[in-house]
Amino acid sequence: MARRGRRRGRGSSSAWTWVAIVLLGGVIAAALGTFGWMKLQASQTVSLADDACPVDGATSVTAVLLDTSDAIAPITRLDLQNEFKRVVKDVDKGGLIEVYMLTGNEGELKRTFHACNPGDGSGADPWISNPKKIQKRWEEAFNKPLREIEDRMGTSYESERSPIMAGIQRIVVESLADPKLEDRPKTLFVASDMMEHTDFFSMYKSGANYGTFEKSPARDRFRVPLDGVDVKFLAFQRAASSKIEGLSNFWATWVVANRGNFNGYERLTGIE
Repeated sequence: MARRGRRRGRGSSSAWTWVAIVLLGGVIAAALGTFGWMKLQASQTVSLADDACPVDGATSVTAVLLDTSDAIAPITRLDLQNEFKRVVKDVDKGGLIEVYMLTGNEGELKRTFHACNPGDGSGADPWISNPKKIQKRWEEAFNKPLREIEDRMGTSYESERSPIMAGIQRIVVESLADPKLEDRPKTLFVASDMMEHTDFFSMYKSGANYGTFEKSPARDRFRVPLDGVDVKFLAFQRAASSKIEGLSNFWATWVVANRGNFNGYERLTGIE
């Protein structure tokens, strides 16, 4: 009887050995699976260039042209700042935003910001990244400089001309027409009193008469390929522009004539 008991003990020991082997194999398989998943997630992390844009190009482009050649009312400045916040908020991760200041010289702009939204740390996976580092990068390279631009909005400079069309033309040709951005969503916001005033066409002389514009040298001089670009105007109200009839229709016609998508003409609060 004792011998038979010992044989059962050896069989039980052998069974537990197999159970241990199976469990160990499961642990190893789970570890390998976790490692493989982490490696896959890491491989899907998008590499960023110096401007925080994906190396294969931004996922979208948002350009903002600010015309502050004349002072605007304090309430208009506040309204403009709120609109700018909405614009920035809508820029998706990997999306590029550029901010330009219009000058009185035809086609000469001051670019005050150019960077992609690198994404903040809220959606970062702590297993494969450093959320605090990502949040700091987003704050220093994207959020903070845009807040500074927002604070300076409405600061005016004196200029004898307002070449709005030339400014739009420069942005489209130099930035939005980049081959890397083909088939990517493109949006252009123009914040101005929308009173085009150059030696080639001036609304102060001709009003918002599109027929007069078509007969002027400005029609061909400022022609621009707006294909695939959504254009929205944020209009400051001034005493002079408020007397011009058909201003919004003029700009809607101009956008469509240049094969762009007219996305609205919004009059900001206040008048100067």
